[in-house]
Amino acid sequence: MFGVQSTVDIKNDLLGDLGLGEDYSSPAIEALVGGESRWIKDLRVNLKNVLKSDHLSNKETALLGLAVAVNQKNDVLQAFFTDLARNHEATDEEIGDATACASLLAANNVFYRFRHFVEKESYSRMPARIKMTLMAKPKLEKEFFELVSLAVSAVNGCEMCVSSHEQSVLKLGSKEERVFDAVRLVSIVTSLDKIVY
Repeated sequence: MFGVQSTVDIKNDLLGDLGLGEDYSSPAIEALVGGESRWIKDLRVNLKNVLKSDHLSNKETALLGLAVAVNQKNDVLQAFFTDLARNHEATDEEIGDATACASLLAANNVFYRFRHFVEKESYSRMPARIKMTLMAKPKLEKEFFELVSLAVSAVNGCEMCVSSHEQSVLKLGSKEERVFDAVRLVSIVTSLDKIVY
């Protein structure tokens, strides 16, 4: 049909968007292409849409994507979002903080999710003894560090952490639209992680 892109062409465009060559492959991508799935086009559109935000800077978008790529242990997306962050003038310290945030939140999300699931007062009274000086004095601006923490916690499914960081972000002067765009972004990065790895 004239004017309709094939799934192969869309795959190649998506790979180009991510800085990958047409020779890149994964079983998931090949399944989408082989099955002529419309999802590959939707995924490409979704990625393009979340990389542009009225409430997040391009650098913030890249650093949020990087934190989730680190969280998901996705080397391909880590490389993409690191390059994107550098292209938008992120410093090594900011890239380091986004990476560290993913690691810190991995610990916190497990710990606080456990407390929330069990709902025993005895566990809530016991000190966490998890050192978190990074959270108190990040290299990233404090509001944005809290926003990254919220976003990673949303990916990891820690209700207590999401609620706590959302309150912190708003107390630091942020807007709900910023929170919403950050969570929408990381949801699409998480989806992309299932296809490109």
